Amino acid sequence: MRVIITGGTGLIGRALAANLVADGHEAVVLSRNPRQVTGLPAGVRVEGWDTQTPAGWGALVDGAEAVVNLAGENLSAWLWTDAQKERIRASRLNAGLAVVQAIEAAIHKPRVVVQASGVGYYGSHGDEVLTEDDEPGHGFLPELAVEWENVTLPVEELGVRRVIVRSGGVLSGDGGLLPKALIPFRLFAGGPVGSGKQWVPWIHIADEVGAIRFLLEREEARGPFNLVSPQPVTNADFGKALARAVGRPFLMPAPAFAVRAALGELSSVILEGQRALPKRLSELGFTFQFESINSSLQDLLG
Repeated sequence: MRVIITGGTGLIGRALAANLVADGHEAVVLSRNPRQVTGLPAGVRVEGWDTQTPAGWGALVDGAEAVVNLAGENLSAWLWTDAQKERIRASRLNAGLAVVQAIEAAIHKPRVVVQASGVGYYGSHGDEVLTEDDEPGHGFLPELAVEWENVTLPVEELGVRRVIVRSGGVLSGDGGLLPKALIPFRLFAGGPVGSGKQWVPWIHIADEVGAIRFLLEREEARGPFNLVSPQPVTNADFGKALARAVGRPFLMPAPAFAVRAALGELSSVILEGQRALPKRLSELGFTFQFESINSSLQDLLG
């Protein structure tokens, strides 16, 4: 099958593309600078796009089996000024609109669209367990998630099955949450962040990719799915597991006020969390390779 991946040069997109071509499928990755893309396995096709229209790539949707829309500016790349928040928002909505336009123009439309989102959709709920049945929260991240999810909703009226993947923090040795979290521990300065009681919804990169593949292929899969481990951990437990994995102490707390002073509104991603569970994914029969944080870190860090 041919799968088109917007945002395909990011952490999840690269891993998904490699997984697809390893199984003999055709993966088409869209990039603003295709000539500068390196490190993708042989067989992955890279096409240019402007992130806002179907110009130059839209014809590839005709006859494709699936479109996976991961495109969007990195949330943690910059402080959340009003201008940066608008860039984050526009990057997601413009990419989604381009996907819709490409599918509208296709004679042979894809069977499925996988639309990226995040568990930030739910906002902060303390120790409350959150599943796909829960309503969105309030604030920048939940409101952004709602808009991001809804931007590709029109494809359903075109007869295209649509799946929404609300991902937690993806653990990988190649980027994402893990390398940044390891820095203070490598420097013997690791410890709890804020109270340490906030929940960390996480998922191993192998399970993130495996779940997307699973949802691509299961015709009954529709609507939102939490892509998180069934064993979420608190920030303190996550830090202790990291400390054990790299043989470092777990001593130095990072006070909440210092994190807020350094990161501004972006600090909410670290100081607040979601005790999200993959209810619908488990009900559909998906099997995780790495359910526990210790087994995941052992696999990724040896």
